[in-house]
Amino acid sequence: MIWYPYAQMKTLDAPIKISHAKGVHLYTEDGHDLIDSVSSWWSVIHGYNHPEINAAISGQLEKFAHIMLGGMTHEPVQMLSDKLAQWLPGDLDYCFFSDSGSVAVEVALKMALQFNTNRGSDRDMILSLEHAYHGDTFKAMEVGDDEDYHFAFGVNSEKKRGVVHIPTEIPALEKAFEEYGDRLTCFIVEPLLQGAGGMRMYDISFLERARQLCDQYDVLLIFDEVATGFGRTGNRFVADLVLPDILVLGKALTGGYIGHAVTVANRRVWEGFMSEDPTHAFMHGPTFMGNALACCAALKSIELFEREDYISKIRRIEEITRREMLGFTDPRIKEIRIMGGCVCIEVYDAKVLDGFKKFAYEHGVFSRTFLKYMYAMVPYVISESELIQILDTMKMWFR
Repeated sequence: MIWYPYAQMKTLDAPIKISHAKGVHLYTEDGHDLIDSVSSWWSVIHGYNHPEINAAISGQLEKFAHIMLGGMTHEPVQMLSDKLAQWLPGDLDYCFFSDSGSVAVEVALKMALQFNTNRGSDRDMILSLEHAYHGDTFKAMEVGDDEDYHFAFGVNSEKKRGVVHIPTEIPALEKAFEEYGDRLTCFIVEPLLQGAGGMRMYDISFLERARQLCDQYDVLLIFDEVATGFGRTGNRFVADLVLPDILVLGKALTGGYIGHAVTVANRRVWEGFMSEDPTHAFMHGPTFMGNALACCAALKSIELFEREDYISKIRRIEEITRREMLGFTDPRIKEIRIMGGCVCIEVYDAKVLDGFKKFAYEHGVFSRTFLKYMYAMVPYVISESELIQILDTMKMWFR
């Protein structure tokens, strides 16, 4: 029996059975053709069944699928690490690979905590955002702020000791640093776009001020770009605009082919672990870190992103979305938000969205609303007509 995610199994609707997929299209066993409006949880940026990524994985598979990085290494992981060091901004050069975005966040937080321990600091607090979502493993849940996902910690976050949550407002940010600055190990954010917390969008000035305050108070700044990286905000990475100390990437890292993630540290963090003292080593090691197939998929995914000028594709997606949503209103809608490759319609009452998934299915679109949010995060290879079909389906629901 499959235990499906984020669902009450007793009342779960039968999942849609997919037989094959190509480009932005999902084909069901009963003959339906669906445009995927959510890129399999925001990861399949090149569409499905891409021939070049297929070939990259197949070529590696003939050599080996996986070997552990404990005491061994291999060319694909070395090439990916070198590529990321060259491709990412600043001195974000030191790559620690893992299995998923959530685990990569755990790695980042553990890295920040041990960085301070290694230098003899007794800092014991973490700063995070209200409505934050960083994954469903335990430390990731602790820095998250969404009771719909993390109520295991108790209502009002009573069990989240040592974590402070603030809104994306500069006065609140400054107040938090004034009050807790000398106790903070790190400040972790989803930069510009908070995904599972409701596709909430905020201004770059908040992150610019955060960088200044982290420098002033000697606090590590962590960007969780698992969802926002690889162009989703319209920027290649938000880290290109404001440089963090630690960057977390996942989802689109492999083009949505294989679960894999990376926590990338700057030189200062890296040097905080370099010592003759064995207790200063970073004692962490996911079994499938640096998986050879995933590394080959990631290398080809990055090549496609560069070669095919995906930033231009994303700008075009945003232009079309803004044009098609211009002037669209409904009294049930609280706000329409658009940024890069993301559009979100927030309603006042979540019941308004009941039945939309089936409605979208009947109109040739796969969509997955959550809470009060109807949204699309499309593959970047989508055509204008396919994108308009998604947006028209969203608008038709209200008409």
